[in-house]
Amino acid sequence: MARYTGPKTKKARKFNEPIFGFDKSFERRKYPPGQHGPNKRRRQKSDYAVQLNEKQKAKYTYGVLERQFRNLFKKAASKGGVTGEVLFQLLESRLDNVVFRLGIAPTRRAARQLVTHKHILINGIINNVPSTLIRPGDIVGVRGKSQGLETVRVSVSRKGEVRKFPWLEFNTDKMEGKFLNYPMRPEIPENIQEHLIVELYSK
Repeated sequence: MARYTGPKTKKARKFNEPIFGFDKSFERRKYPPGQHGPNKRRRQKSDYAVQLNEKQKAKYTYGVLERQFRNLFKKAASKGGVTGEVLFQLLESRLDNVVFRLGIAPTRRAARQLVTHKHILINGIINNVPSTLIRPGDIVGVRGKSQGLETVRVSVSRKGEVRKFPWLEFNTDKMEGKFLNYPMRPEIPENIQEHLIVELYSK
């Protein structure tokens, strides 16, 4: 399926957030892209534009296509609880995102590649579908012969420098982690206003 492969810095500047991770170019130019630079007068956005912007930011952040995102929203809406929070719990439980959060891959893009190339196991079984939803108690690890990959070794060695997430635990020696529970919204660091996404889909 098609994925966004365009310029990451330009997209991050559009949302005014480093949605693809730390970016030196973004840090130097924290204003929307355009030929007239930061001094260009910009019209005030409508409510719809603001809501759409938040949805697009979430999609690009998690690397999810429109249909996948819509289906996740429908699933979240059908469950009990706050729809926006449940939506983010589902996004956080995607296999590619869990691999990224565990520190096995440096970015979600890299995590997705590891999954599709059959380097990742769920409960000891190879899974190459990045959109697979992980459930509490599931074990996500690196396939035995894939543990020597430089990308994996470097990323895991930096795990100590990265913030730990309370809904996950990771065993460095075994190169596997456990999905303990669905995270609460305040625990998820992404700067996205989910209530705007709920308002957009509720129209």
